[in-house]
Amino acid sequence: QVQLVESGGGLVQVGGSLRLSCLASGLSLDDAGMAWFRQAPGEGRKGVACISGTDAGIYYTPSVKGRFTIARDNAKNTVYLQMNDLTSDDTAVYYCAADLTTAADCTDYGRGMDYYGTGTQVTVST
Repeated sequence: QVQLVESGGGLVQVGGSLRLSCLASGLSLDDAGMAWFRQAPGEGRKGVACISGTDAGIYYTPSVKGRFTIARDNAKNTVYLQMNDLTSDDTAVYYCAADLTTAADCTDYGRGMDYYGTGTQVTVST
């Protein structure tokens, strides 16, 4: 059974940084596309970043490119999202996601993935 457990969310000021972690069990990161999604109040869940399990390709949504970095540690079965230069628009619940099938290489990952964690709240204050 695949389980994804996020941690590292919290309250940070504008311009600050946070690092989110996602501990995965029940799968090997070598086989899975791993991604981060976020859902702001009143909005749908949207893809933020994805790292491919097949070729380690990395993809970002334009609004976070240059500020966020996704990385994985296969030995720890953990995926990270380093978030720098945070703005109020980054306030959201952040979800870790995994896909072992159509989005294992991050193809159209924003349309949805097989598995999600329960989320961690990130609040950026002005």
